[in-house]
Amino acid sequence: MEDARGPAPGQEAAPHYLGHRDRLRARFAQSGADALPDYELLELALYRAIPRRDVKPLAKALIRRFGSFAEVISAEPARLAEIDGIGPAIIADLKLMEAAGHRLARGALAERPLLSSWSAVLDYCRATMAFSAREQFRILFLDKRNHLIADEVQGRGTVDHTPVYPREVARRALELSATAVILAHNHPSGDPTPSATDVKMTREIIGALDPLKIVVHDHIIVGREGHASLRGLKLI
Repeated sequence: MEDARGPAPGQEAAPHYLGHRDRLRARFAQSGADALPDYELLELALYRAIPRRDVKPLAKALIRRFGSFAEVISAEPARLAEIDGIGPAIIADLKLMEAAGHRLARGALAERPLLSSWSAVLDYCRATMAFSAREQFRILFLDKRNHLIADEVQGRGTVDHTPVYPREVARRALELSATAVILAHNHPSGDPTPSATDVKMTREIIGALDPLKIVVHDHIIVGREGHASLRGLKLI
């Protein structure tokens, strides 16, 4: 039996991190995620995959490398594997959390007119793309009531370019019987400011869809530093 002086002879002391885990879980249960800094929230996420080790140093190493909780779970598996102590089980858990976040954000768009739920659209675009290391171009296809028909990634590219073909966008919109679209892509640099290429490409897509009476409601660009709306900026 352990007393105030330590464990009894022949009995090992409980690992110091177990008490820390219990306290961290209690704080999370009582106050929620907002009460925890990113590295502590990441510690909680790592407990299941690493039940018998102090994970605080690993959580802090991940935050140092990637910057934030969101950037850790959004990081590419190959980059996560570069961190000493990160194996397939941990990567799988982190990517599962990322997928769950995407599903939650997408669920907020279901069965509602997107133009009257613009904050949910922005949250979804940010959750799915803002922290990606590579550009991706996403299209939300809408029906005549502006309800979501499909959400598709039309292209993935490099750190600063994604090829997009207006004719392919038009073809897919016709296949889905869409009457409107919302375009979205990310800037891995973090700065969502539209480039001249972004504006030119958007206008080319509008030119391809306009004869088909398919409306482009907006083109949203997201990055770690926020978002930009081409329509809000009066660029389209």
